[in-house]
Amino acid sequence: MNDMTPVTSKPKDWESDQEVRWCPGCGDYAILKAIQRTMPDLGVKPENTVFISGIGCSSRFPYYMETYGFHTIHGRAPAVATGVKLANPDLDVWVITGDGDGLSIGGNHTLHLLRRNLDCQILLFNNEIYGLTKGQYSPTSRTGTRSPSTPFGSVDGPVNPCAFALGAGALFVARGIDVHKNLPGVFKAAHAHRGASFVEIYQNCIVYNDEVFAPFTEKKEAAARQIWVEHGQPMLFDGGLRGLALDANALALKVVDVAGGDWKAAGVLVHDETNRSIANMLVTMPSGAHPVALGVIYQSPAPTFESAVIEQNARASEGKTADLQALISKGQTWMVEKEPRAD
Repeated sequence: MNDMTPVTSKPKDWESDQEVRWCPGCGDYAILKAIQRTMPDLGVKPENTVFISGIGCSSRFPYYMETYGFHTIHGRAPAVATGVKLANPDLDVWVITGDGDGLSIGGNHTLHLLRRNLDCQILLFNNEIYGLTKGQYSPTSRTGTRSPSTPFGSVDGPVNPCAFALGAGALFVARGIDVHKNLPGVFKAAHAHRGASFVEIYQNCIVYNDEVFAPFTEKKEAAARQIWVEHGQPMLFDGGLRGLALDANALALKVVDVAGGDWKAAGVLVHDETNRSIANMLVTMPSGAHPVALGVIYQSPAPTFESAVIEQNARASEGKTADLQALISKGQTWMVEKEPRAD
């Protein structure tokens, strides 16, 4: 768990003097405000915090935080974050990326950061479209998506970000919605986890993919189409009228009705965030009949990458004196004595 120090700050202390420049109504505004409201509750210092992004609409994020930040190149935010954390492990590192930046050109970088378990928070803004480059389909776009690059509809199968993270070995996987009141709680849980925390955020692109998530985010649909899971609590939704149970034959989750509030009789599962198999079932539930799983879906602490590197370096250097010249001269060397040929 990251240390909680008694630092007092206000949301305003985390706002930079830069003009926020996203399209009016973009979900990025809500995520930015949620982060700025969350930071004071974490007990951390702006001068000890770094936001690192790649390329895309979401990647303007570091400009708007009164912290240190890097706006890097396409897909390489995880690589830069790794260097930052190895250079100064005490820094609180946040990676801001999008579905295109983090799962297309940066997919391999995201994979390796997760499997290494670098201590940082990865926030992936998923709007299922390339917004900055004017609406081309992205790795998470649904089959049939019409865009400038797929005028007849995409034939690709979309990437499931949370399933990708679990498959890459992520030890903390969560989901949230840009405008939902529970989003700060997800950020706090991600920060408290020591290691790589992966948070997928459903983010509405009001210009190029507006209301793509409306079937489960609209107020009238939310209760019946969302399930916010919490460790140790029964997996109930729709006002407690329905829940998730295990279909033993299919090795999948099924929706069951809950009569009279007796969720145990209905076979409803209690959420265990340490169960990777159930976590995979939660993030791969088919849309429609099943709700969308949100909240902290999986977490399991383990030693971090940077701590292992620091320990290894300490062991390797024990009893040795640094000598750069000796290092350069070490091994096979030779002297070129013959004069170069004169032309």
